[in-house]
Amino acid sequence: MKIIIVDDDCLVAGALKTILEANEDLEVLATGSDGSEAVTLYRKHRPDVLLMDIRMKNVNGLEAAAAILSEFPDARILLLTTFSDDEYIVKALKIGAKGYILKQDYASIVPSLKAVYTGQTVFGNEISSKIPGLLQPSASFDYAALEINGRELEIIGLIADGLSNKEIAGKLYLSEGTVRNYLSSILDKLQLRDRTQVAIFYYQHL
Repeated sequence: MKIIIVDDDCLVAGALKTILEANEDLEVLATGSDGSEAVTLYRKHRPDVLLMDIRMKNVNGLEAAAAILSEFPDARILLLTTFSDDEYIVKALKIGAKGYILKQDYASIVPSLKAVYTGQTVFGNEISSKIPGLLQPSASFDYAALEINGRELEIIGLIADGLSNKEIAGKLYLSEGTVRNYLSSILDKLQLRDRTQVAIFYYQHL
């Protein structure tokens, strides 16, 4: 897996590089120090995952992530910060970041990168517990009006709970291919881009 690290603290960036490259299957292609550099490095290297700090001078990580995702919608971006700021969490979700974890949780960084690489969305425990309350659910929503059937609604709920396609398949006794087909149909009917946006949609329309 090829990684780019962007953090305005060169000591942190160096430490992260050392941690990641201790794993044989991880390669750090480059490091950067601000959001504008992140965009340039992403365009140049097209990494499997971009690991990026949020609070940086000039262009911050959220601004850089939004710019990258507008140009490369399939980009996998894992945001890393020392802050579990509510505003940052909501913005990270809405722009389509694939994960948001706290820097101090070093043990979770490599597993989180691997999960994001396989298409999962990752949020640390401290952050995940906040998400439902932050997304301000509205009144009961009529999914039937969007032609969402019962099975699709069930899958939407499981996606919102953070389950992967494999986990959903096991829980509902379906094949992973069938779950992928359901997800594709859900994205089309709700006019959403990815499973992160499905989770956001679900919590906003409880």
